[in-house]
Amino acid sequence: MEYLEFEQPIKELMDQYQACSLLGEESGVDVQVACGQIEDKILSKKKDIYGNLTPWQTVQLSRHPDRPYSLDFINGIVDEGSFLELHGDRGYADDLAMVGGLAKIDGTSVMIIGTQKGRTTKERQQRRFGMPNPEGYRKALRLMKLAEKFAIPVITLLDTPGAYPGLEAEERGQGEAIARNIYEMVQLKTPILTYVIGEGASGGALGIGVGNKVYMLQYTWYSVIAPESCSSILWRNWEHKEDAANALKLTPADMLKNKIIDGIIEEPLGGAQYEPKVAYTNLKASILDNLSSFKGMTSQELVNQRQDKFVEMGEWKG
Repeated sequence: MEYLEFEQPIKELMDQYQACSLLGEESGVDVQVACGQIEDKILSKKKDIYGNLTPWQTVQLSRHPDRPYSLDFINGIVDEGSFLELHGDRGYADDLAMVGGLAKIDGTSVMIIGTQKGRTTKERQQRRFGMPNPEGYRKALRLMKLAEKFAIPVITLLDTPGAYPGLEAEERGQGEAIARNIYEMVQLKTPILTYVIGEGASGGALGIGVGNKVYMLQYTWYSVIAPESCSSILWRNWEHKEDAANALKLTPADMLKNKIIDGIIEEPLGGAQYEPKVAYTNLKASILDNLSSFKGMTSQELVNQRQDKFVEMGEWKG
């Protein structure tokens, strides 16, 4: 387990616990009481740190290198062996930063789509750190239209620092691809459930983020721009990223208060990386609960509910 800078006090206690356990094993001395006291200190320190996170620390947690990614969540919530990944946009290429396919969750067929980061250096390069190209969004749209054709619910998982900003992506119509997805998702005649499982940045996230219901996991963030990029624009450097994170109101609590999302899904204390199975269980429960709530709605009612949801977010003067 890797530890972030503000998690170092936890690491120190964990090192003490491991040393205590090792001492007991090697010497045969009963160290159960001593180790138990250290465990209590670890829990107390976790509650203190994770219960008082700053927005910037929340951003850091969402990027934790051990945090589960989209494919981890997919394999953790679908019926065993049911996920069939589908590839390609039928126009240019298969974008590895966007994954998706058919699956079953407790016997219910779904189309599940998400942005995927990489673990190894090679995979991170292949998946561009979870930043899709235009063909990624076109692949996602192809899968969503396929789901609509067979009346299959769509589930999208958001974990991206943004759409890929490269020259070739712009030449192939990055802006148009994202705009097309938003346009089509607003009208899609099947339920769409959206979950922010890590980073939810800019149009890169919104390109698959127009859902009838939108939820965030506890240690994630959702914003029109990343704090570093905001700092770069306003202050011409990244030194004010913490100030930017505070100003952007990007935490789940802020998003819920501003009625941008419909709820927050609890994670294990400190993040999904500590107990991934608990995070998978909580996400799966939310998906099943929401799918059942949409069963009696007509396709037009689904579209109307989704459109009304996003229209109500804006304010304007006639």
